[in-house]
Amino acid sequence: MPGAGTDKTKRWIVAPGPVIILVEPQLGENIGAAARAMANFGLSRLRLVGPRQGWPNDKARMMAAGADRILEAATLFDTVEEAIADCTFVLATTARAHDQAKPVIGAAEAAAEMAPLVAAGETVAVLFGRERNGLENDEIALADRIITLPVNPAFASLNLAQAVVIVAYEWFKRESAGRLPFGMPQKSAPAPKQQLLAFFASLERELEKVEFFRPPDKRETMQINLRNIFARMAPTQQDIQTLHGVIMAIVEGRKGPARGGVLDGEEAEMLRALIAERGAGRDAASQSPARGLSRLLRRNPTEAERKLWQALVNDRRFAGRGFKRQTPVGQHICDFVSFSLRLVIDIVPTGENAAAARARSAKHAWLTDRGYTVLALPARDIEADLAGSLEGIFRAVVR
Repeated sequence: MPGAGTDKTKRWIVAPGPVIILVEPQLGENIGAAARAMANFGLSRLRLVGPRQGWPNDKARMMAAGADRILEAATLFDTVEEAIADCTFVLATTARAHDQAKPVIGAAEAAAEMAPLVAAGETVAVLFGRERNGLENDEIALADRIITLPVNPAFASLNLAQAVVIVAYEWFKRESAGRLPFGMPQKSAPAPKQQLLAFFASLERELEKVEFFRPPDKRETMQINLRNIFARMAPTQQDIQTLHGVIMAIVEGRKGPARGGVLDGEEAEMLRALIAERGAGRDAASQSPARGLSRLLRRNPTEAERKLWQALVNDRRFAGRGFKRQTPVGQHICDFVSFSLRLVIDIVPTGENAAAARARSAKHAWLTDRGYTVLALPARDIEADLAGSLEGIFRAVVR
């Protein structure tokens, strides 16, 4: 598999280009990094003049990050004069003014001047100086052009490999006509107006339910603004399908055990209090309302229920004990029940009123008469000391 931008399954670009000459580079790492920059932008000819750490160099190979062929083909020279002997056009890079009467150009202009010469088969070279002090005056004097870059005048010195990468980039950009290697994939066709209009109708219908379009005299303007937002996006068919799914998920709420629903924790507690006060599901002759309520309660847990259930299913002590959530037992709905253990865990909400407390007491008596052990846990205790609550449940399990 290709790594971060390196793909050995693709063809290595081999095309004529300028020679890169590094004059007395001090660090092998910089030579390797320069070779990597050359490989990035299709340059292959590297010449070294008196590298300070000797040649070949293991640190250069390490920093080349796979551009080994450039290092292996690099040629070594003792002087700059020897390195440029076969060149017809030489450019020298520098961040300092050397007061020499020759044209000073940028990297893009340098690429433009080199291109026709390289295409004609001439050998063109770009000189890069030492990391510490760059090229000397006599070395600049050997060049036909000076390349410099628009940089911060108070901090103009670039790392050697950084300088190489800028010149190499401008060269390759010109040679490749600036073509990018890839573009945004078109995985879905543009959404037709029919699909957009259907989405708008669905969105506006749901917004109408929550009285979004207020005041009424602003309704038309608000609708137009909404439609323009999506029109500016130029959405695809998949975009509209995804957005429609988002709207429906918000409207219908989350589904599934212990995953919440349309109510938050406080609202879920209010629902339970209302059910307790009205004695819902207490008619033993009618089981279907209780079962319907159990699904509603399971879908909308309180915070205490959510925390306790998550802890139960992740605690190995309770593995295989068969605990279920919000399950009907006769005419009652139990917060947690294990039929195999005949154990019911009942969470007592904070601030329960007298009517709800009486209904809960009657439920406990009904369950006890039928052989169930009932463990009442205050919601505040679960939220304050979950570990202690689990320990209490475990003691009831092993009793």
